[in-house]
Amino acid sequence: MPAPHLSRLGTPLSPSATKVMLLGAGELGKEVLIALQRLGVETIAVDRYPDAPGMQVAHRAHVIAMTDATVLRAIIEQERPHLVVPEIEAIATQVLLDVERDGLAEVIPTARAAHLTMNREGIRRLAAEELGLPTSPYAFANSLAELQAAIEAGIGYPCVVKPVMSSSGKGQSVLRSPADLGPAWDYALGAGRVKEARVIVEGFIDFDYEITQLTVRALDADGQVATHFCEPIGHVQVAGDYVESWQPQPMAPAALQKARAIAAKVTAALGGRGIFGVELFVKGEQVWFSEVSPRPHDTGLVTLASQRLSEFELHARAILGLPVDTALRRPAASAVVYGGLEARGIAFEGGADALQVPESDLRLFGKPESFKKRRMGVAVANADDTDEARRRAKLAASRVKPVAG
Repeated sequence: MPAPHLSRLGTPLSPSATKVMLLGAGELGKEVLIALQRLGVETIAVDRYPDAPGMQVAHRAHVIAMTDATVLRAIIEQERPHLVVPEIEAIATQVLLDVERDGLAEVIPTARAAHLTMNREGIRRLAAEELGLPTSPYAFANSLAELQAAIEAGIGYPCVVKPVMSSSGKGQSVLRSPADLGPAWDYALGAGRVKEARVIVEGFIDFDYEITQLTVRALDADGQVATHFCEPIGHVQVAGDYVESWQPQPMAPAALQKARAIAAKVTAALGGRGIFGVELFVKGEQVWFSEVSPRPHDTGLVTLASQRLSEFELHARAILGLPVDTALRRPAASAVVYGGLEARGIAFEGGADALQVPESDLRLFGKPESFKKRRMGVAVANADDTDEARRRAKLAASRVKPVAG
């Protein structure tokens, strides 16, 4: 089915419907689905487990192994969406290339972008080797012996090891000596999205802070793709997993200019429409490219409070060919609410106390199963400055108490 005429929005569950399928229906996908439905879009959520957050709001849902090429192709042919929107990395991306080639649907931002960014090798080689962007030194390894050799050959200690395919920092370790090699290798292989014995090892950069530069490629009034930037987002990660974020992150003008130039270059190379989360390291006026996600970014949950249009609304507008507005409304911060226990169907206490915090809000994701360090929700808060917003968001998050259902 060809892409719909971008000046028209249909009625869900009717012949005129504009149909969008999300591959991955976690908390970020759930917010995208809500944003799409506010624009009258018919939505289909697909994930590997039942009752995923996005499935709870979509018009229809399917549980499949998205790494199974035959099954993935079949569900796209069954539903015939206008747009297919990958929300995670663990997808049989060759199917997306075939779907795009065969004209079955438009892949967001493009099938090539999904294919390149499904693992860290594709995007790192594009950024460093093809585009010449500044990055940390890196190497890839298929075994513990190769990993050790790469570190000894020049990467050195300290360094960072990650699976080539994982999400939210899972499987990431900082190695400070050879004693860390074995545990880091085992952790990376156990946490990867697919059971592929391949990792990336990166030299450690002594950065001042790291940011997410949300970058939006959307159609302008002449129907041409234009690039827009949100204010930079600062964030804290623990073991590679985001735990809080804030916007705006103060930056030297020269560093901000470099960050946006890098973001513009890598997103133009990936092409298509939509929002991209470009992760960058910053030290003074120096900026290094780290990673890019061709979709909303977890650190961008702060935009639910900070911007006139959240990153999810920006993504929905951009993929539908609608105008975007990246204006900051008010400084804000986000703080993660963890599961804290291993159980299914948990409950949350303390919501009323959390929302007593000035200018605060909660998003509880509705994940059917809790783990101690699984992100089950987020608190967001506004303030006159990001320091106070961070204090408020962390306070609100600390008052939410997951309990057995």
